[in-house]
Amino acid sequence: MSATATILHADLDAFYASVEQLLDPSLRGRPIAVGGGVVLAASYEAKAFGVYGGMPSRRARELCPELIFVGGHFEEYQRLGDAAIAIMGDYTPLVERISVDEAFADVAGTEHLFGAAGEVAAKIRRRIRAELGLPISVGVARTKHLAKTASQVAKPDGLVLVDPERELQFLHRLPVELMWGVGPVAKARLAEQHIHTIGELAATSPRALQRLLGRAVGDKLTALAWNRDPRQIKTRHRARSAGAQSALGRKPAAEAVFRPTLRHLADRVASRLRAKARSGRTVTVRVRFADLRAVTRSITLPQPIATTTTLAEIAEDLVRIALAEHPKEPFISLLGISVSHLETEAALQLDLPLDLTGEERRPGSRRGAARWLADRAVDSIRERFGRDSVGYGSVVLGRAGSVPDGFRELAEKEL
Repeated sequence: MSATATILHADLDAFYASVEQLLDPSLRGRPIAVGGGVVLAASYEAKAFGVYGGMPSRRARELCPELIFVGGHFEEYQRLGDAAIAIMGDYTPLVERISVDEAFADVAGTEHLFGAAGEVAAKIRRRIRAELGLPISVGVARTKHLAKTASQVAKPDGLVLVDPERELQFLHRLPVELMWGVGPVAKARLAEQHIHTIGELAATSPRALQRLLGRAVGDKLTALAWNRDPRQIKTRHRARSAGAQSALGRKPAAEAVFRPTLRHLADRVASRLRAKARSGRTVTVRVRFADLRAVTRSITLPQPIATTTTLAEIAEDLVRIALAEHPKEPFISLLGISVSHLETEAALQLDLPLDLTGEERRPGSRRGAARWLADRAVDSIRERFGRDSVGYGSVVLGRAGSVPDGFRELAEKEL
């Protein structure tokens, strides 16, 4: 770890909403939300009323009657996000992009060309504002976690450089929710123990945190609270999983709700796997209930899969198991699917017709191969005519009010 602050974390502010305000100047300074049935993103003017991403639009309008809903320009999001990352790349080759609007960079080796890290951060902010018309917040620190935390403190449209000699003073006064990995559930559990700041978390015994949050999470947060973060910038990484999730608001834990959602998610995940010539053995589903508690269930298969219908059926089985184990949870608020233990796809090898148990789910069976051929036909048509040109009936008919595919593609950060 460097003795000086050379790691930058840059995060475009309220990115999707900022792009919409850029494209339509009449929206500037007004509370806007990207989305329809669900808020996908909110401008800072809307956030001031308590509107946030994932909120049902009805609730958002109650909080902010003047809220303006706009449709998403997903190609513009990708274009402008790419342009912002390219500007960062003008100052260092060590850029690690973690989403369409967010990246780390290490400028340790380029200071003799462009100045100290704080100067580089200021130059990047000026260029992105001047060339793209977008606000961006940047944090500069010795570690990735501290740089990301600093960029959150810098919002909106600011720059924070953490003095290496005052790191803990800076970090320990901040609320725990600014820590990487502390979501609403962890925040609530910590609050029950009167832990509200990172300093209070740092002063808590590691064993107490392990009992409260689990060993892995507790140990991770203890280390980060003391700014122990040895992770380096990774400019290239091999995807270990592919996943997608969908926020539902507050819906009944019923087949009529989860089945079409899982079919749509499986379509997204499996098509991405096939596009990268990958398949995976482990399928995991995530179910979040109305109280924000979440459970996961997974299964590891004897053969890797990448077919849409097979993935959807397995995911449905896993969700049924999760719901059966929690019969007192009548509502769900989020569903997710991920596929891991990925392998490079080899030529499809047909099975001998000896055991027909679950035949359609075995990639090499006659029925499994038929599913594969159907998927490849769908992929070919979409590649030529666009994703909306063809789809599975159960997916297409169940998409009303769902998150647009373009937004999903931008938000999915793994494969």
